[in-house]
Amino acid sequence: MAATMTIRTDPEIKAQAQKVFADLGMDMTTAINVFLRQAIRYNGFPFDVRNPEPSPLTYSVLEDVKCGRNLSGPFDSVGAMMEDLDA
Repeated sequence: MAATMTIRTDPEIKAQAQKVFADLGMDMTTAINVFLRQAIRYNGFPFDVRNPEPSPLTYSVLEDVKCGRNLSGPFDSVGAMMEDLDA
């Protein structure tokens, strides 16, 4: 016996997704079942989910590099680099 799910989404998003899935030869139900099975297989999202905007820390580090601040190296060996990291 199949379980029923109710999903709310923007009508335009639904229409665009239905077109994509139809082009692949499947309906929305089949596509959602593919997604759910892949999520189970991956034990999470079956694709990369992340914030595309760099964090404030990233911007700060990039500004430091641009201005030549808070830099270390170059190092002659891994040992020298490790010593600097431990400092």
